[in-house]
Amino acid sequence: MKYFKYFKYMLRHKWFVMLTCFKQGLYWQGLTHDNSKFLLDEFVPYARHFYGGNNEKKYKAIAQTKSGYLKSNDKGDILFDFAWLLHIHRNPHHWQYWILIQDEDANKALEMMPKYRKEMLCDWQGAAKAQGRIHPNELQDWYKAHKGKMQLNKLTKLETEASIKLLRRING
Repeated sequence: MKYFKYFKYMLRHKWFVMLTCFKQGLYWQGLTHDNSKFLLDEFVPYARHFYGGNNEKKYKAIAQTKSGYLKSNDKGDILFDFAWLLHIHRNPHHWQYWILIQDEDANKALEMMPKYRKEMLCDWQGAAKAQGRIHPNELQDWYKAHKGKMQLNKLTKLETEASIKLLRRING
């Protein structure tokens, strides 16, 4: 049952991201967004993490919070941690994909390619819609709450914030 529930959620998430991507002219990305989550090494740990046994009640409670995301360290789920690592390294629409881990110096945030930065925003919007959070200011509020944790290249950050402001004017 947990696998079916997660599959159903993923279809809903992909649908909303696809619609948002299409509005941005990102047709291929809209069609292929998060396809890696259907690979077994991501799908099974995600389904177990979000819909396995007692975790489902905890997930539903956290889904109602501002972040809408259950952090892996909330449960010490090493299989989910690894699945998340695989996912962000397979999908350049995640800002974490663009972090260069350096041996000697501090990590370096590389500039995101514009099409992936746009897909990232579509992902954030699609996730909010899939989770039933569709208030026009949701994206801006979510970004304000989380931007301190993100390591974005200066130009990527400026362009992301400008896009969020523009979307707020259009939507709201």
